[in-house]
Amino acid sequence: MLEKLLPQTVTNNYRGHPLAKRVFIVLTAITIGRSLIHMFAPDGGAGSIASIALDSFGEGGANTVITIFAVWGLSQLIIGLLYVIVLWRYMSLIPLMYFFFSFEYLMRLMAGVYTPGLEKLDTAPGEIANVIFLPLGLVMLWLSLRGD
Repeated sequence: MLEKLLPQTVTNNYRGHPLAKRVFIVLTAITIGRSLIHMFAPDGGAGSIASIALDSFGEGGANTVITIFAVWGLSQLIIGLLYVIVLWRYMSLIPLMYFFFSFEYLMRLMAGVYTPGLEKLDTAPGEIANVIFLPLGLVMLWLSLRGD
């Protein structure tokens, strides 16, 4: 199992369950799409998608939140491009990518618990995704390690 998670030789040979690979392709597209929205939407998706009450911050505070969302989008784009490279050339790393994916969503949930949060007008789709993606990532990690 450890050899599948951290292979000695990285190849384009994926040995996990086919469903985990298909889901990874979808998660890659979601990651890249989400990143582009955060980078290029006028409000970075902060108000229009995440329902953050930007008007409550004043212009300087709202611009700061929008900029943070854009920088966050850049980080997501880098992760998404890494996923693309794994799918293109290094599929033996799909289990490792699921490990990091699951770790990211665990940390997002913990950040939601241990930080005061932002004033929102509604439940953001990202909040729902945080709860769904952690168990999904863990199941896909297990499938990617188990094989077909």
